[in-house]
Amino acid sequence: MSTAETPKTQTTTPPTASRSMGDLVRAAVSGWLGTALEFMDFQLYSLAAALVFSQLFFADEDPAVAVVLSMATYGVGYVARPIGAFVFGRLGDRIGRRKVLFYTILLMGVATTLIGVLPTYEQVGFVAPLLLVVLRLLQGFGAGAEISGAGVMLAEYAPAERRGVIASLVALGTNCGTLFASSVWAILLAVMLENDVIAWGWRIPFIASAVIVLFALWVRFSLKESPVFEERADVIDGKALSHDEMVAHATATNDIRTLESLDRKPLKAVLVSFFLRFGQAGNSGLIQTYLISFITITLALEKGIGPDVVIVSSLIGFATIPLVGWLGDRFGRRRMYVIMTSLSLVLIIPTMLAIDSKQIGWVFVGYIVIHNVSVLGLASMENISLPEIFGARNRYTLTAVVREIAAIIATGVGPIVAAAWVAAATGSVIPIMVLLGVFTASALVAAIVAPEWSGRDLTDPRPAM
Repeated sequence: MSTAETPKTQTTTPPTASRSMGDLVRAAVSGWLGTALEFMDFQLYSLAAALVFSQLFFADEDPAVAVVLSMATYGVGYVARPIGAFVFGRLGDRIGRRKVLFYTILLMGVATTLIGVLPTYEQVGFVAPLLLVVLRLLQGFGAGAEISGAGVMLAEYAPAERRGVIASLVALGTNCGTLFASSVWAILLAVMLENDVIAWGWRIPFIASAVIVLFALWVRFSLKESPVFEERADVIDGKALSHDEMVAHATATNDIRTLESLDRKPLKAVLVSFFLRFGQAGNSGLIQTYLISFITITLALEKGIGPDVVIVSSLIGFATIPLVGWLGDRFGRRRMYVIMTSLSLVLIIPTMLAIDSKQIGWVFVGYIVIHNVSVLGLASMENISLPEIFGARNRYTLTAVVREIAAIIATGVGPIVAAAWVAAATGSVIPIMVLLGVFTASALVAAIVAPEWSGRDLTDPRPAM
């Protein structure tokens, strides 16, 4: 369905709750910081798993098996994310976004920092990987509702015609976190001996993350609640009514939209959102996590190459992310999804062959192109698309749960499957191509079957489809 065919139920009626430009800036900074912290953890662990964790926490294993176990421990964090998404998402829809975003960043940040003080396998044996798993579970529990909450908050703050470009700040947070983590690792590998990095240097970035956590907590403490949450028909005195209370209230006030939303199951909205997220998350796990191990271990290139290509690609992403967000505002997010995923499918084979060539210049070109198109470009649209697709009453819960269930399947399992498949295929790049194709095609199909959802009234309790 084209933009011109958008149903009447998707017209925009902006909330009347007053918010200043300063409030919007604080909301944007808050979302950016939380997302930066989440993806800093994501990349810190990804690089640590690729470069040192296999030696620190799985020292008794064969090197190839140790890499698979490192990636499996990374994937364990995704087990807790759907649980955290449901628990914190429900709270966010019930008591407001601001309070929940304070809790999620606190839990996530403390767990990330504590990884930096863990004992190693050599010091305490099997207790070391066990503690690592526990902290990954705590990280996942907090992170399960962090980026979703940040996206919902910014979507509900931003003017309808500029939601995409403003919400792209959340995606820029993913880029900043990735860039910071990669830069720290690149500096460590450049200025320290490898033995010192393995002995104690790897702890520095995890412990240093505490500074960002404290700043983010300070910003969120003074943040005002989402104006859309305050404008919801089912929110009385800052708290959402229960289902039975809402039925009675909507019946008494003849609130047709709310009564319709209570009877309407958001099945199509859930399925479309799931596969949009599944495609982006799967690409992210393969490209930002496993591909670094592939470059470092399978292709046997210098350890500094992996962090370096991520840094350069992330810098370019500072242009890619807001550009795609603006294009989504201009031409509609559904249309941009179709364009970006189609382009991604075309680029998979040439970019992977460029990386597999082992020629440093081509490795950089291949990674930068596929990372910006298949990961960063899709992330820019995803952060605003999911909140727009769902209705006001359960927006936080459904956005968070759909994101994390898709992530646990795609991002949590993808790197493990890739590592095992590539090992079985004696280092072939073909398994990576196939997996990237499956993930990207899923997002393309979801976009094709969906109606346009851009710019709809976010106070509407009904889903967009």
